[in-house]
Amino acid sequence: MRLNYRAVSAGAISLLLQLQGSLATANGESRLPHLLDATLDELRAGLDAGRFTSVELTKAYIARIHEVNEDLHAITEINPDALDIAAELDRARKSATEPLSPLHGIPVLVKNNIGTADKMNNTAGSTALLGAKLKQDSTVVRRLRKAGAIILGKANLSQWSGSRSLQASNGWSAHGGQTMGAYFPEQDPDGSSSGSAVASSIGLVWASLGTETLGSLCDPAHANNIVGIKPTVGLTSRFLVIPISEHQDSVGPMARTVKDAAYLLQAIAGSDSKDNYTAAAPDTLPDYVGACDKGALKGKRLGIPKGYKTMFPYISADVSFGAFDSALNLLRNAGAEVVKDVEMPGMELMKKTGRTEIVSGADFLTDLPRYLAELETNPNSIYDLSDVRAFTDESSAESSEFDLMQFNMILKRNINNTMPIWWEYYSERLYQSNDLGLIGALRNNTLDAMILPTPIATKIAVQGAPVISVPLGHTGKDTPYHRNEVDTLNDMGPNHPFGFGFAGDYFSEEKLIGMAYALEQLTQVRKTVKPYKRPTTELKDVVASENEEL
Repeated sequence: MRLNYRAVSAGAISLLLQLQGSLATANGESRLPHLLDATLDELRAGLDAGRFTSVELTKAYIARIHEVNEDLHAITEINPDALDIAAELDRARKSATEPLSPLHGIPVLVKNNIGTADKMNNTAGSTALLGAKLKQDSTVVRRLRKAGAIILGKANLSQWSGSRSLQASNGWSAHGGQTMGAYFPEQDPDGSSSGSAVASSIGLVWASLGTETLGSLCDPAHANNIVGIKPTVGLTSRFLVIPISEHQDSVGPMARTVKDAAYLLQAIAGSDSKDNYTAAAPDTLPDYVGACDKGALKGKRLGIPKGYKTMFPYISADVSFGAFDSALNLLRNAGAEVVKDVEMPGMELMKKTGRTEIVSGADFLTDLPRYLAELETNPNSIYDLSDVRAFTDESSAESSEFDLMQFNMILKRNINNTMPIWWEYYSERLYQSNDLGLIGALRNNTLDAMILPTPIATKIAVQGAPVISVPLGHTGKDTPYHRNEVDTLNDMGPNHPFGFGFAGDYFSEEKLIGMAYALEQLTQVRKTVKPYKRPTTELKDVVASENEEL
């Protein structure tokens, strides 16, 4: 646009210059969101205004993956049909006569234990399941596709969601290699939804799905500067998700903001006849996105367990108690009441009796064959955990660096989840973790949530209760590096992100999302924690390239 300044008065020139600048901004790069922090609302606005297409957005994410994946190993494979799907969704947008779903044309990654009936593998990180195909999508993937999301690819994970070895490091799998965090060199990404966390954190995708059995979603969210929501067991379907424990597994969103995580949860939640645990889900889902209210902390009662700093000594190095304590004043100033020294005697009893590994191991032994029976093709003839154990031991593609100790213990015990001894152990742990643990503490003290540093919050919500992790800060530049227990990666160092956790009663996600959103708006720390390794490709590069080709 060219303006003839001589034809107008001097007073109007300033106004016209402002208009020209506004038009340049509207048509230029500054209106394209930067993908490191782009929110769904920003992406949706750009797509709806025609500033870029889903094909261009998908190309940008694929280019960003190619830039860093050789180093970070966050993605095991990219959907070969992703660009064709994006093009189809672009056509649908142009011809739409009614409002589209918020996720229409938006790329999403799913953890590589969440089944897809397409050209991608579903392996849980094991080469034993390479080439094994499903007859249909998992329910959560089917719901994503119905909402118009593009399944961009599969995110790496700790092999078998951390149930193979006592030696393997977080985020390692034979199929995908060693996932690394992006905030300092050789960062332990935490696990097992490590690839989902890393990819969402540095803008390799808008958001991802992860799964949690005991910390596997919210812990890597905490360590990678994003929001993670582990829903109540039964709010999201696990049908055709490679299982660990039917009593503990939950599929949930991993995104850069609370609101974006709420959008993703809204799309996948709800009852499913193929997962009977979801019969307990609300008949009408709450408006999780609408729950994002800056005033949601007002009038809430939030509890802190007695002795929380020494409750789990082995994870104390992963958290910042100082930052957590400082955040309590923010909660109080926002109108919340903080109740300290809440009694939870069940936590010590659980540690003493040590039933958790037995309970989840028996579930794995029982539930895995049910998933494998759903396969349409099974080239390695894997039908149960014994077959997995034999294949892993014999295959040159599986690393001999890490042991098979967890497989061995589960098989040696040979306890399945229909045996009377298992029910005895399960009932004992249920009483300890619920009546004497989180649920009892919440209800007996009329609390809206328990608040803790994220890695502790996930350990008290062992029996299917929901947890949300929100970024809270990062370690200082002088923080020394510390190697993990198996001496493979650094589990601490300068610029290590950490999170704030809310643990709630069953199906209290609407309330938790509101409180987490309010805290997020008070702190606004995510953008202040910069990754040391991140891709440089932006939408402007792809849009410019597309325009040049035209």
